Amino acid sequence: MKYIKLLRDGREVWGVVQEDQVRTLTMPPFEEICYDGESLPLEECLLLPPCEASKLVCVGKNYYDHAVEMGEGVPDRPILFLKAPNTLNHPNGSIHAPDFVGRLDYEGELAFVIRRRAKRVKAEHFADYILGYTCLNDVTARDVQKADGQWTRGKNMDGFAPIGPIVTDEVDPADLSIVTRLNGKVVQSGRTSQFMTPVPQLLEFITASMTLEPGDVVTTGTPAGIGPMVPGDRVEVEIQGIGVLCNHIV
Repeated sequence: MKYIKLLRDGREVWGVVQEDQVRTLTMPPFEEICYDGESLPLEECLLLPPCEASKLVCVGKNYYDHAVEMGEGVPDRPILFLKAPNTLNHPNGSIHAPDFVGRLDYEGELAFVIRRRAKRVKAEHFADYILGYTCLNDVTARDVQKADGQWTRGKNMDGFAPIGPIVTDEVDPADLSIVTRLNGKVVQSGRTSQFMTPVPQLLEFITASMTLEPGDVVTTGTPAGIGPMVPGDRVEVEIQGIGVLCNHIV
């Protein structure tokens, strides 16, 4: 299925995409699918971040080529950090950095949304805990990150996690193409088969330490090619079988 979250009559609701129509739901689709009997054209939907995240668990340096380009060594285990819910941004939303940020970077990533409480999940059971997969831009204030010597402030500014437009369970995360474009030019290109820690093992690693709740987001790292964005730029993250996440820098 393909899921979206939208604003309808001032309320946030979930929906299931069926071709060019959206059938809306009475509740989030984590436990079961409950249609409310209404539908509307997809093109008329005001899309929201398709999650209910209490936290976003992020993975640094999960592509070997990105670890090399960062120049800080290749890790022997997943490097985890968190983004808070204030970072969530709409598909097609604007990204704005505070005036003190000197360098604002894109990082196109595959992310997934948790569908049931996940604790000590074994890799072979990973699919039972995932609602579906989506696109995410792990926007980073790179100069702040480097100056601070850790990642919290540079990764957690308001709107620094655009996500969407859909969540789908109709793709296999083992080998998807991922492309980031800046003003139409390809700046990142990779495949999820290049992960140093694939999705099943990643979920096992994370849930050995922390419990993930329904609606939480895990984002899986970015390929090489990170770079700066400035006001007026358009950034797109496209993942095979999922779609295009498009945002503007203001």
